[in-house]
Order: sequence, then structure tokens, then C-alpha cells
Amino acid sequence: MITTPPPDLFGTPEHELFRQTVRKFVQEEMRPRAREFDEKGRFDKTLYRRLGELGLLGLRYDPAWGGAGLDWSYTAVMFEEIAQCDNAGVTMGISVQTDMATPSLHQFGSDALRARYLVPAVKGEMVAAIAVTEPDAGSDVAGIKTRAVRDGDDWVINGSKVFITNAATADWLCLLAVTDPDAGYGGFSQIVVPTDAPGFSYRLLDKIGNWGSDTGLLFFEDVRVPVANTIGEIGRGFQQQMMQFQDERLIGCISSNAASEALWEATRKYCEERALFGKPLSKMQVTQFKFIEMLTQIVAARELTYACIRKRMRGEDATKEISMAKLFSGRMARMVADHCIQLHGGFGYMKESAAGRAFVDSRLISIGGGADEVMIHYLAKLLGF
Repeated sequence: MITTPPPDLFGTPEHELFRQTVRKFVQEEMRPRAREFDEKGRFDKTLYRRLGELGLLGLRYDPAWGGAGLDWSYTAVMFEEIAQCDNAGVTMGISVQTDMATPSLHQFGSDALRARYLVPAVKGEMVAAIAVTEPDAGSDVAGIKTRAVRDGDDWVINGSKVFITNAATADWLCLLAVTDPDAGYGGFSQIVVPTDAPGFSYRLLDKIGNWGSDTGLLFFEDVRVPVANTIGEIGRGFQQQMMQFQDERLIGCISSNAASEALWEATRKYCEERALFGKPLSKMQVTQFKFIEMLTQIVAARELTYACIRKRMRGEDATKEISMAKLFSGRMARMVADHCIQLHGGFGYMKESAAGRAFVDSRLISIGGGADEVMIHYLAKLLGF
């Protein structure tokens, strides 16, 4: 890392040992396969199993359900290292498993649901996906139309979801569906849907970036699952999903900040080695100005994100700060990627270039998990405008 991690968050020998464990795994088992995963358009389940064996898929979860019982500081360490695996799609797929599809199940699910679906997900034996976004309802979660109609002890589900990460890999979905169309925000429920249920299907989508993860369009045609698969209370799904979004957004900040920092360092090395007009590119003033501008933005994004982590560790509401951090980190990552691809010149425009991949990968950060405009709209309302 460019600067020393703050000791109040990561200052113990346990944190350093944990960081080295994750770093070793990334360097030995993830980075060598980064391009392979891009070519396949997904990464295989053996990687989830290895992550589960290392205890990395349920860091903050109760040991009763296979978790490690640790705090947010360890999650931050993990994703600061994983984000340097040289494949943003893989980072995303893992974060869906740890912080998008499973938090609600851990916090609100019944013991039976947690035993059947959470424990295998923490072990890496099952892969999970979060199914919220729809063709006509992206950041406006309240606009979703997928229906779950009760029929005795079952839900019968019809509808579709889009832009779903782990679409082809998932063994089960954390689905947000309308269960009472007349109840407003109290008319949504989160439901665990196994992907082998009759009536479920998917179609993969062709993205411009994040190639290492499988993203798809999901279809539900009279999919029948037990009402007992409801996570928490019927009608509380919207509120539970909003809480789950906070984990997703904070992980996005941590990952994008670390990836931007790694790209900054790689680009500096390239500019030190690249000669232009008889001297290294790094010795030109215009280049130095770009590096300082980038570094300032990276450090600012990191410190804002760390402030969010501190609040979460104290058990405080960090919704406002996380929304700001996501907005700032997303814009920072796009700026850094743009400067770095420019500094790499023609090579930066190649798929094999880290700068080229970052240029398309980073664009998603300001869209997924709540677009920039949604963050601004929410913050304006929160501040009384």
C-alpha cells in the first residue's frame, strides 16, 4: 500500500498475519488464473471452496453458522488484498457471496434456513447471488414487479431480474419480491430460491468489463418454494434489503480504493521504465502532476471509507457516510483509471493491460449498488433539501 494502514484499524499482529495469509492466497491461487477466468466469463467453484477452507467467506458471521466472529476491520483487510487479484469480476463475485447475498440471511433468517443455505455458503460449498434489479427497476428498488403469491405453504414466483452477478454459478438466490402489492414498502419480502427449482432459468449477458464474473438475466415462471424460505418477517424485505445494501456499498468502496491504489503503483513503475524524449516518463512534470492528483484522491477516498468502517465497528449508523464514500470512491476510481490508461499510451488500450481493464471495470462502480445520482438524491433528502 502507498501509505501505512491506520494502526487503530489494522495495527495488531493478528491483522498482519491475516493480511499476509490473504495476500499469499491471492498471489499463488488467484492472480495466476486471472486471465483464465476472463476467458471463461466466470470463475469455477473450486475457488469458493478454497476461500471457505481458509475461513474467508463469513468473517463477521456467528461461529454457530460457520463464521469467524470478527469485525469489519478484517473484512477491509480481506478485500484490500483480494481487490489486487488482477480481476475485478472475481472480486465482485466473491463480494456478492460475502456481503450482498448472505447478510440478510445471517441477520434475519431462521435457524433452519441458515443451516441449509448459509452454512454451506460460508464453507464455499454453495454459491449465492442477490436478485433485486429488474429490467424496469434498477436503483429504484421500490419499483420491482416480480411477484410471489402465496399458495398454501408455498410461494409461487413469476417475474425476471437483470444484471445479476453469479447468475450461472449460484446454487441459491436471495430474491426480493412483491408479496403484497397494496402494502407499499411493507409489501416486499426476501426469499431464498434454489436455482434448481423448476421454472427457474437464466441467460448470460455480455458485459464491456468485469469479464471474470458471470452476469445474467433471470426468469421465474411459476417457481414454487416454501413460505418457510422467507428471510425474516414477511413484508420486511425492503427494509432488510436496504440494510444489506450498506454492506454491499462499503465493500465496493474498499475494493475500488485498493484496486485504484494498485493501478497507481503499477502505472508509476511503468512510467519509470518508459523513456520518452530521452528521459523516463515519470520525470516529466505533467506526469508528476497527474500522479499527485490521483494519489490525493485515492488517499481521501480511503480515509472516508475508513471512517465508515470505524462507525460500523462502533455499532453506529454509517448510512450517510457510506453513501458519500460510494459516490466519492466511484468517481475517484474512474478518474484514476482514465489517467492511468492515458499514461500507458497505446499499450493501455490493449486488453492485456491492467490500465485498459481498469478503464472499463471501474465504470461499474458508479452504477451498481445504487447509482451516483441515487446516492446524491438520498443524501439531499437526508440533509433536509
